[in-house]
This record gives sequence, structure tokens and C-alpha cells, in this order.
Amino acid sequence: MNIYVGNLSREVTEDELRKAFEAFGQVTTVNIIKDRYSGESRGFGFVEMPTKSEAQAAINGLNGTSMGERTLSVSEARPRAEGGRRPFGGGGFGGGGRRRRF
Repeated sequence: MNIYVGNLSREVTEDELRKAFEAFGQVTTVNIIKDRYSGESRGFGFVEMPTKSEAQAAINGLNGTSMGERTLSVSEARPRAEGGRRPFGGGGFGGGGRRRRF
């Protein structure tokens, strides 16, 4: 089961997040989402746990708890919308926000 973890402190590491979830069972992967340019945490991530009952126990046990002076928001991850990202960066003119001269 894929789990969404929101409101993460920018200082929380993937290892710290893994340890918190391992208290509830086996963890397959941990991925804190980072800004493409700065490399800083964007304040949320995903944890994959293979057993649904353990994943649900982790959600119930960790949602609303504190980690790094922040209150975690933990829930089952929703699947991505079909198609994922918008083509051409979504800048309105198809060029990542650059205006074209005609």
C-alpha cells in the first residue's frame, strides 16, 4: 500500500521516516519529494508498505503525531490523475511560461 505523508519538516530524512513506519511493519520504499532545482524537501513524501494491515496500522498510529516539530498528515495515497504531468510545463503558451512573438 502506498502511503502519503504530508506536513514534513524540511529537516526530516528518509531514514527517520523509515524508522517511524518500521515500528508498524515492513517498509518497501521511502521517498521524500524534493524540489527539482534546490534539492530541498517539498514537505511531503510517500512510504510503501507491502501489507495492507500494517500500512493501515501505520496510518492510524502516525497521523496527527509530531515529527520534527510538525504534526504529520498521514493517509492512503491517491493514485495520480491519468496522464500525470501537463505537457510543455503548463505555462499557458506551451513553452513553460515564455511568451511567443507572432
